Amino acid sequence: MSNSSSGTGTSSKPRAASSQPSETSSKRKRGVFQKELQHMMYGFGDDPNPLPESVALMEDIAVEYVTELVHKAQDIGSQRGKLSVEDFLYLIRKVHFYSQ
Repeated sequence: MSNSSSGTGTSSKPRAASSQPSETSSKRKRGVFQKELQHMMYGFGDDPNPLPESVALMEDIAVEYVTELVHKAQDIGSQRGKLSVEDFLYLIRKVHFYSQ
């Protein structure tokens, strides 16, 4: 896994330097998805035993993405008064469609 970050983020917020932990990463338990991410990274062509730093970076990116997705879905759901699966599906389709 390359440590290059070109084109990987969809966040509109400015990102902090990589040496500084993000606000959400400092409050959560790290390494929860380590094994799953290692398997996924291998499945997508990485080394069977990727660097721990690469796995940690992928975990940070995945957690940030899911957190932002949930917040956006909550915003959409609050307009109707309830959160539904369709709110998530809409956002996933929207993000996927506009990122191509």
